[in-house]
Amino acid sequence: MERTRIAIIGSGNIGTDLMIKVLRLSERLEVAALVGIDPASDGLARARRHGVRAIDTGVQGLVEMDGFADVAIVLDATSAKAHEQNAAVLAPYGKRLVDLTPAALGPFVVPPVNLHEHLDAPDLNMVTCGGQATVPVVAAINRVVPVAYAEIVASISSRSAGPGTRANIDEFTETTSRAIEQVGGAGRGKAIIVLNPAEPPLIMRDTVLALVGPADADAIRRSVTEMVADVAAYVPGYRLKQEILVRPVESAEAVATLLPPGSAPVTQQVSVFLEVEGAAHYLPAYAGNLDIMTSAALRVTEQLAAGLAPKEAVR
Repeated sequence: MERTRIAIIGSGNIGTDLMIKVLRLSERLEVAALVGIDPASDGLARARRHGVRAIDTGVQGLVEMDGFADVAIVLDATSAKAHEQNAAVLAPYGKRLVDLTPAALGPFVVPPVNLHEHLDAPDLNMVTCGGQATVPVVAAINRVVPVAYAEIVASISSRSAGPGTRANIDEFTETTSRAIEQVGGAGRGKAIIVLNPAEPPLIMRDTVLALVGPADADAIRRSVTEMVADVAAYVPGYRLKQEILVRPVESAEAVATLLPPGSAPVTQQVSVFLEVEGAAHYLPAYAGNLDIMTSAALRVTEQLAAGLAPKEAVR
């Protein structure tokens, strides 16, 4: 199979893990370059050891690289503000962009939910780690019964939250909340992130709470379980932590304040508890929050490279 050449911008944890994943797992992609701004970064050092072109002059160095014309897809693992600048520099060259930052210049993409809708988009946004973990669950509930309100809490190890994550906390909550609504289908969404300082570090945990009207509880459980299996196909450490709970709401008056105007009354609360263990390709196993981002980005990039539009090809 002829490999599609890609470049990765960002030589930190996410960019380096993504490079290692492509080198180890992909038969369709070839990393033409890893791009950073710190010549002494571990990521660029690892790129050199693996025979990957290491560029330490940022996106401008990438566009000036010999062979840049052959790069079809550029993945950006920097920060929201940096992606805006990088996208502007790359715009004249017609490259497909996969954005692992909360910049959200292009449509939100969660592979098992809506990738098939956006394979032609020039800039695809991977939402956030919390979004990749929880939006599929909201969408799974929504395909059984409309979700009036969904709230997610993403708890990650403080050790796995690097400078980029910490600098983008506000963008994380805003981007994830929007994706819960736009991709997950909730009438209103809310996102909370918790940086857990526990030692030894805990793996990523996610809680999804959804408020819905009357529906078959077993149908909701089946839909969520099927969706979890879809995500686990490309994130092996993604799993249900405990039984999916579907129970009557305790106070209709109390939850009514959470609903968007015009919502039908809700009668049930669905609670889903997840954990995400990383594959430890480059990052520690507890850094599932970073692993789910790079795994989802790899999934998306391979589908872009394959040029497959049918929904069946995404699963």
